[in-house]
Amino acid sequence: MRAAPPRPPEGPWWSLQPLDHPKIPGGDFGSDHPIDRFLSESRVARGLRPHPPASRLALLRRVHLDLTGLAPSPAEQEAFLADTSTNAYEKVVDRLLADEQHAVRYARHWLDVLRYADTDEQLSPASGIHLWRDWIIRALHEDMPFDQFVQVQLTGRRSRERSQMSATGHRFQREARPGDLFALGLLARGAGADPQDLAMNAVDTVSSAFLGMTVACAKCHDHVYDPVKQSDYYAMKALFDPLVIRKVTLAPAADLVAAGRAEAELERARTPLKNELDALVEPVRIRLRDERIAMLPAEAQAIFRKPERERTPEEQKIADDYFPILRIDNDKIDEVIPEGLRKQVRDLRRRIDEVGRDPRHPKAPVIPVFHTVEVDRDRAREKRFVLTSADPSRPEKSREVTAGWPFATSPPDLREGPLEAFTDWLTSPANPLFARVAVNRLWQWHFGTGLHRQSSDFGRQAGTPTHPQLLDWLASEFIRSGYSQRHIHRCIVTSAAYRLASETGPSDADNHERDPDNRTLWRHPVRRLEAEIVWDGLQAAALQLDLQVGGPSFEAPEGGGVGRGAKALPDRHRRGAYMLRGFSTSREATPEFLRTFDAEDGREPCPMRTRTVTAPQALFLMNSREVDRAASALARWLKSECQPQRAEALDADRAIDLAFRRVLSRPPTDTERTTARAHLEGKADRLEGLAWMLFNLDEFLYVP
Repeated sequence: MRAAPPRPPEGPWWSLQPLDHPKIPGGDFGSDHPIDRFLSESRVARGLRPHPPASRLALLRRVHLDLTGLAPSPAEQEAFLADTSTNAYEKVVDRLLADEQHAVRYARHWLDVLRYADTDEQLSPASGIHLWRDWIIRALHEDMPFDQFVQVQLTGRRSRERSQMSATGHRFQREARPGDLFALGLLARGAGADPQDLAMNAVDTVSSAFLGMTVACAKCHDHVYDPVKQSDYYAMKALFDPLVIRKVTLAPAADLVAAGRAEAELERARTPLKNELDALVEPVRIRLRDERIAMLPAEAQAIFRKPERERTPEEQKIADDYFPILRIDNDKIDEVIPEGLRKQVRDLRRRIDEVGRDPRHPKAPVIPVFHTVEVDRDRAREKRFVLTSADPSRPEKSREVTAGWPFATSPPDLREGPLEAFTDWLTSPANPLFARVAVNRLWQWHFGTGLHRQSSDFGRQAGTPTHPQLLDWLASEFIRSGYSQRHIHRCIVTSAAYRLASETGPSDADNHERDPDNRTLWRHPVRRLEAEIVWDGLQAAALQLDLQVGGPSFEAPEGGGVGRGAKALPDRHRRGAYMLRGFSTSREATPEFLRTFDAEDGREPCPMRTRTVTAPQALFLMNSREVDRAASALARWLKSECQPQRAEALDADRAIDLAFRRVLSRPPTDTERTTARAHLEGKADRLEGLAWMLFNLDEFLYVP
């Protein structure tokens, strides 16, 4: 007999209790910063001694990489060392937080949580999905209050801008702000083949991202541990059920007309070639398809022998499920046709492709398309039911649900609509989860681990925070600041805890024994850089990084840049945050480089990336064409700076110093300088080897 699951503890769970606005601990802890007072109280209780502060250049590199993902330039290093004012560090923090590149950095964090992808064959990102990413970047750069940041992504409007009363007493819906349409990419991202995919994916993403609760666990049964019933899940799904995808064409009328003409002209040129190709391959395609149909169950064979228009909806669903099995790709046709015919087929395909490159045909302007959502009034009137095993085809007609959500403590005001009412509740200061989950994510992105370890699960199975009073103080401060993310960032990175050194030695034995996981932050944790920041570091060190903000994603060089034959692409010097990623069963839609350094493909929300240490990572740094290109570019710059005239001798010491400062944000040690000087022997053509060596140091990949 299978044992019953353990019963959850009695009483209200900590994360669902109201914020208690904790008092800052008193006492002499050596710092007046609230964060340090909470942490110091915990350290003193455990007999721990914090590390001394990090060196100025180590701290500068840390805060630059943390807040913008970009290492400080040699000039920025010199300026910081020369600034002896008491607030020199705070001035750097304020400058970085105001930089648009800070928004690019933290947009990438949020896009992991919200499962951004440029392409996904199972769901529906369109060619304009990058406009949602760009909206998030703009919102973060403007320090949009976090409650509005969420409201706009769920409703398209800020709470105070949804409706307006006319002079005659008629209430009508206001037009959304220009550009806020793109925020709805969050919901449109979840649309799939089944109309109910959008609502289910919305519940899963929104509940984990902004509530920190695994509501999705209640799809098939009541949650075993948390106060979420199966009916709660489908009530929340009913909030999003009326939404349908709307395709928006983002182009002026003249461009649409020109694109139509150009496409018609190309189609006229391609049609004779396509007809000839079809005549050659269609018999083969039919034979292969018939062979595959013959291997299916008898009932499925009967469905496929029916004309599509005569199939019932249930039969058509079965046919759609078998489509991947019956699809006949060109490579399968090429395997079975005779060699002579194969040459004819390939020649025709080549000629069809060349039609689009023929200068005699007009070039169609690129018409971007964005998928947004809107309410379908007919769907809004439909009844909603619990689904057996989350199967849309198996509604339990005896268990009707109405739109709602778990954790609400009072009846909602539905005058503006169920989804609007949910969004108002979600972002309210009275909702204890909203601010706690948000500030815990910000803490995690600065220290590698949240005050509550499971940043998307504040339920009973995930344990409790290490410093619940500090978490609640940060959440209260977040609300008091008007939900300013920038304020919380500044609060965290100006604390003494953030500025501690990270190196450990024999004198830390007691600390390691009493707090081996560094949960009291007696030292700053060392963290491996994310894939995108490694990419940016290569391009920036070589003075090639393109800091353009926004625009379509770019494709990484073939194979992620690995291999001498990797193809160079025009946008490859852009920041890694703009690198195209996604999912496909027929090809690798996420570049090898991103996968090598643990980036996710956007299929599922990613609250925290894994940080592996693998051989392919070392091989990328040793053998990739991207590293070779960066080393060559850095060497050329060093030569121009340190040997401006061919006849002059190389200023080796200056070249070594500049190389270390540009790649590692610090000068070399005496031993490193001696070793590098011996390698160069005064020869400029050896600078590339020096640059390559610096890119292959662990220090390049890690934040101290």
